[in-house]
Amino acid sequence: MDVYLMIRRKKLTIFTDAKESTTVLQLKKMIQGITKFAPENQQLFSKDNELMEDSKSLLDCGITANSAKAQSPAQVNLAVRDESGQFESLDLTPYSSPPDLPDVMKVQEPNGSDERLTSR
Repeated sequence: MDVYLMIRRKKLTIFTDAKESTTVLQLKKMIQGITKFAPENQQLFSKDNELMEDSKSLLDCGITANSAKAQSPAQVNLAVRDESGQFESLDLTPYSSPPDLPDVMKVQEPNGSDERLTSR
């Protein structure tokens, strides 16, 4: 069955799909095609920030078709190896919030005294 994933690193967010039987290493190869980071320079973490092992399938990591749907994809966090050979710490930039709506766009509350509806 298909699972839908949201892979996050700093300000980068990648949406992709895979099979439950896809291994973590195969997922890293998919990420390599987008980010150009070699699989050995990637670490993937589950939503609980547990390191996902290359030999395990997504199903083994708790990512199932029931928990990773298109409208609510499973989040996988990505860390890469820096120039010194160390993996960076997980750093996810929070999403920004939209600004408040201007008053003219807000729903107007009825005041209960619409003059057009009064009888004569």
